[in-house]
Amino acid sequence: MAITAWAQRQGVVVVQWFEEPGVSGGAELEKRPGLLDALAAVRESRAGFLVAHKADRIARDVYIAELVKRKLQAVGASLALVEGICGDDPFSEMAATVMDAAARLERRLIAARTKAALAVKKAKGERTGGSVPFGFELLPDGVHLVPHQEEHPVLIRILELRRLGLGGRRITATLISEGHRPRAKAWDPGNVQRMADCWIKTGMGLGQSRTNGEVAS
Repeated sequence: MAITAWAQRQGVVVVQWFEEPGVSGGAELEKRPGLLDALAAVRESRAGFLVAHKADRIARDVYIAELVKRKLQAVGASLALVEGICGDDPFSEMAATVMDAAARLERRLIAARTKAALAVKKAKGERTGGSVPFGFELLPDGVHLVPHQEEHPVLIRILELRRLGLGGRRITATLISEGHRPRAKAWDPGNVQRMADCWIKTGMGLGQSRTNGEVAS
């Protein structure tokens, strides 16, 4: 293991190990149980270092990374990285801050590109994840949505009633009286109203197919 090899080269004894399987380095500090335990152990054992393979395993946010370093400094310890820049001198601190900021920029650019790609898929009538919206069914390709023969007319009716100013309870009462069947066991007034509002907000016209919305139950 890289940390073990680093410790041997540096003459450092590793007294405890901490892992965070399945936890992103971009999570908030309060959602990092492994890191919090490690910081507590450094304080209690009066260790000189908290060692990580790379900086992004400590934090992928400049503020959190700096907070961790300050907590270590408060108990006379420091952060050590097997790969990357670390240290208490001005140059190392500046370089580490720049690298943390660059990593944060990269994550935000990826998120922006993902959001743009999902918007394009929605515009093409392609599924973007989650449950299949009420009123539609998924084609065998597992990507494209088409109006469901039985549900889509009911969806149009829901939108008509909502545009007339009816709330969820009155809409569901009307659907029941007209004999329309839900996808689940019973109509849920709250879900029906939220679904209608979501479709109307995204500009769905009567008979027009889109891929936004919630599943009515």
